[in-house]
Amino acid sequence: MKKYTILCAGLCAALVFTGCKSSESAYKQAYLKAKQQEELQQKQEAEAQAAAAQQAQEQETAVVAPLQEKPVTETQVVDNADNVPVRQEAVSVVAGTGLKNFSVVVGSFSLKANAEGLQQTLNAQGYSAQVVVNNQVSPAMYRVVATTFDSKGEAAASRNALQEKYPGAWLLYAK
Repeated sequence: MKKYTILCAGLCAALVFTGCKSSESAYKQAYLKAKQQEELQQKQEAEAQAAAAQQAQEQETAVVAPLQEKPVTETQVVDNADNVPVRQEAVSVVAGTGLKNFSVVVGSFSLKANAEGLQQTLNAQGYSAQVVVNNQVSPAMYRVVATTFDSKGEAAASRNALQEKYPGAWLLYAK
């Protein structure tokens, strides 16, 4: 009887010791698998960033016309109005007489009262300021237009003059 008890106790001890080892290797395998997945994900992210950087670099490549030398008597000075950035928005007039093709925006506000305050300041300075609203953005933005013109060149010249007092002035093309 004692032999059977000792034999059973030994068998149970062997099962206990061998059972721990298998779960340890299972944890190690799960850890290694998770580590491989993490490395793969980092590699894919790095490749995606490299591809995006290369695509951005290809898009930024500028085409420049060759320089032609001419005598000073034949040189014609041309303004750079076509190179001025213009933002295109669908706006409607809230206060003012109406917009032409190109307008100079000197302020953008989410509160109508703030836009009307700047409009009054500009009107006191001799401008024919207007308030327009862009409802396509959330929240709606009230733009204060200081001047408005039919041509981009005139609007760019006005913007350049207004940037001394209003550094964030920009051009708006009303849809």
